[in-house]
Amino acid sequence: MAKLKFGNNLMETIIRKAEKSDTEAIFLLIQELAVFEREPNAVIINKKTIKKHGFGKQPLFQCFVAEINKKVVGIALFYPRYSTWKGPTLHLEDLIVTEEMKGKGIGSMLYTAFLEYADKVGVERVEWAVLDWNRPAITFYQQSGAKVLSDWRTVQMDKKSIQNYVYKIN
Repeated sequence: MAKLKFGNNLMETIIRKAEKSDTEAIFLLIQELAVFEREPNAVIINKKTIKKHGFGKQPLFQCFVAEINKKVVGIALFYPRYSTWKGPTLHLEDLIVTEEMKGKGIGSMLYTAFLEYADKVGVERVEWAVLDWNRPAITFYQQSGAKVLSDWRTVQMDKKSIQNYVYKIN
């Protein structure tokens, strides 16, 4: 727990592992991130899929939440990967802080919690993507000691593209 000062108020920020009851807050933050990343209609998941994929019998992701006054104001959502060169890794899918709480150190607290967890579980590497126009994030990551790779490009296929490819070759 840490205390952050906002104006004349001293508020306690709690960083903790997400619980099933955080599903709605996680979903709302994902939607807020989509708007920030200029993709407001790109989110196709819903609260039910977050609950199933994050808190079901075989969770596909883990998540830390930042909470102030019992309200979730940020998340760090991540999952395991495997590098054929390095071994076990963690992929930080999203580090999100509500717009009104940005710049108050909450993102740093979530980032630290994620990296402490990575160290604790003994992964060889952590990785994530950052948009090339998100200069504040790039600067923050570089100042933390992360290397922002410019020689790699993210490659993706959506479900429709996967199906087009699969059915085209069969």
